[in-house]
Amino acid sequence: MSLKEKLVKKIPEVQNEVKSLIKEQGNKVISEATVEQAYGGMRGIKCMVWETSLLDPMEGIRFRGYSIPEVREKLPKATGGEEPLPEGIFWLLLTGELPSEKDVKEVTKEWHSRGEVPKDVWKTLDALPKNMHPMTQFSIGILSLQPTSLFAKKYDEGIPKASYWDPTYEDTMNLLAQLPAISAYIYRRTYKDGKRISADNKLDWGANFAHMMGIDNPEYYDLMRLYLVLHCDHEGGNVSAHTTHLVGSALSDPFYALSAGMNGLAGPLHGLANQEVLRWIQNLMEKLGGKLPTKEELSKALWDTLNSGQVIPGYGHAVLRKTDPRYIAQREFALKHMPEDDLFKLVSLIYETAPDILMKHGKAKNPWPNVDAHSGVLQWYYGVREYDFYTVLFGVSRAMGVLAQLVWDRALGIPIERPKSVTTEWIKKEVAGK
Repeated sequence: MSLKEKLVKKIPEVQNEVKSLIKEQGNKVISEATVEQAYGGMRGIKCMVWETSLLDPMEGIRFRGYSIPEVREKLPKATGGEEPLPEGIFWLLLTGELPSEKDVKEVTKEWHSRGEVPKDVWKTLDALPKNMHPMTQFSIGILSLQPTSLFAKKYDEGIPKASYWDPTYEDTMNLLAQLPAISAYIYRRTYKDGKRISADNKLDWGANFAHMMGIDNPEYYDLMRLYLVLHCDHEGGNVSAHTTHLVGSALSDPFYALSAGMNGLAGPLHGLANQEVLRWIQNLMEKLGGKLPTKEELSKALWDTLNSGQVIPGYGHAVLRKTDPRYIAQREFALKHMPEDDLFKLVSLIYETAPDILMKHGKAKNPWPNVDAHSGVLQWYYGVREYDFYTVLFGVSRAMGVLAQLVWDRALGIPIERPKSVTTEWIKKEVAGK
């Protein structure tokens, strides 16, 4: 059974389940907003449905119920590889079921067949300044694919609402097939010789991405697979996910929606965090004489950072209250492949030192490292040393989660998002009245 055939079977089952939930439990209260939440970015308000993943404060992210260790164990792997294939996590996100090796190979084959990028996209990218930020180029590259949208075409033809999910699925598959080639070319034209490297259809999606970037190293192939799996989704409330969902709720096609989500990912409080962490770690090592510090030297430097009013980048999380399992997965990869690297040793020393200091400092709700505390160091080790490109890597991965959810938004008939806003004057009167 192909991926699309699986969806054709599954969608009516979930539609009926959701209809029953709304009919029988629609009036049940699942959240209540406070004034603090209204002013604080709606933090923690349960007010949207996101099928593909759920973030637990103590367990971390679960993809369709599966933890990161379970995903790394259970998803199919490339021949000779040790990390799960991104094609497998996409199958899981879309269907809620673990794929077989055959299922994953079929997704790889289908993405290869859809991977040819229209010539106009290359012309659009070539017209951009080479010093333009890679994320700006990435967003423009996604939008330049929009004329190929099947959803936009079918909508104009008057397709029934019940069928909206089908062309959304087709656009999603085309986008995911072509994003690695577009991203790799942005990397080549911005930092290297500007020559496009053709896809190798003998390689899986993640390895092919690395190949088109110009990195043909089996270890990096596996790192790319792991990176793309770990960053693929993080429930629906983060900026890139919510923005994609919000724009898509207006029935904007997947190209408009994903480009908007990537513009959110480009912010320093979201996808830029990994490069900020790496820069901070390198600056810290330089301040400490360019050598690996002792634990005492590092402790003093961390206290100096906190006492000056700054934060320790890569530590803390809006939801998590333990070490991010994505950090642990990357740490395990580094321990196996680069245990003697000085930057990794410093990351490890910070991991041993920072949580205790942050707990004594008392202002951090979560003193443990998140995914961004590690990912930049791994990329640096394998030669991807251009900070500004890290968020594009993140974006290619995140596209899997937000687009899988967008297919389900259309399948379930999720309406346009329109929360109610109030003014400060209204809040003052409401609170005074109570």
